[in-house]
Amino acid sequence: MTRTPDTADRDLPVVVIGGGQAGLAAGYYLRRAQVPFVILDAQTGPGGAWRHGWDSLRLFSPARYSPLPGWWMPDQPAEPFPTAGHVRTYLDDYERRYALDVRRPVDVTAVQAYPDHLAVSTAQGSWRARAVISATGTWRCPHVPDLPGRAEFTGRQIHTVNYHRPDPFRGQRVGVVGGANSAAQILAEVSTVATTHWFTLAPPRFLPDDVDGRVLFDVATQRELAQREGRPDTGGVAALGDIVMIPSVKAARDRGVLRAEPMFDRLTSTGVARDDGSTTDLDAIIWCTGFRPALAHLAPLGLSTDTHGHPRTDGTRSIDEPRLHLLGYGDWTGAAAATLIGAGRTARTCVEQIIGRPARRPEPNHARL
Repeated sequence: MTRTPDTADRDLPVVVIGGGQAGLAAGYYLRRAQVPFVILDAQTGPGGAWRHGWDSLRLFSPARYSPLPGWWMPDQPAEPFPTAGHVRTYLDDYERRYALDVRRPVDVTAVQAYPDHLAVSTAQGSWRARAVISATGTWRCPHVPDLPGRAEFTGRQIHTVNYHRPDPFRGQRVGVVGGANSAAQILAEVSTVATTHWFTLAPPRFLPDDVDGRVLFDVATQRELAQREGRPDTGGVAALGDIVMIPSVKAARDRGVLRAEPMFDRLTSTGVARDDGSTTDLDAIIWCTGFRPALAHLAPLGLSTDTHGHPRTDGTRSIDEPRLHLLGYGDWTGAAAATLIGAGRTARTCVEQIIGRPARRPEPNHARL
């Protein structure tokens, strides 16, 4: 239930920052625990990062394997893997189904620590909270490597966040940079209208054709259990591969275009070059080079970071500020935490830490639309 910003209920046990899948999952468990809370979302409407993906973006798993807690995602007719639009509709319906108190658009600018509360500052005023769940994701912080010559290249450069469809690249020579799923999917469709070159730091590792998000989540679960028990993770996700062979990627492989080239060392005015003297002329470059956590609002807390630059956490709880939880950013906040089903599981653990008791499990009968 989206509400416009107002000045009521500004002193609460919990403030959730971010109204995407992780924030909604946290809201579900807080509501079931009868803990007053509010979700502050910078977006103008529901859906989180799913509002911004490219037109052909799809889940890696069937809908029935991609629920948030309490309610199955409905199947999408004639689509084995739901589209981003279908996911957006599901998140919108989920928000209204559980009457989650989402205020938008509210852009949180800072979280500050005081002895008896955390202050959450926004352009619409401040909230006081005994605990804060930061679930802002990564979409607002695209990463592009700072390679020499980037400013010299006269062609078009965009990041995944600005890619929508292949048509603008028709007839061009396009470099796709990155070795993960977004690069493979974008290359697969751009290669239907353009001459493509795929640049990766290491040879891409493709999952078996019959492996999708269901298997990946099961493996991530086993990995987390092994870590909890102090056992080595010898058969985790890394042992399987990186790129899910969805139908469009399989089709690109069958056309012979799913071939990666070694990463270049610098850009030139007309393309890219390597130190061995080889060059490739390009009209455009699509940087599928990932994201960084959107955590600028936490800067006033002065959190220390690990070797990857992530705030140090015990599960989702910040080690430096125990009243703060970080939810849904990636495996460092819980196994498969950036997926729909993984966000639900880590949200439950997060709320259990906040309320100091086990959260109620979702009802076994997950009604469908």
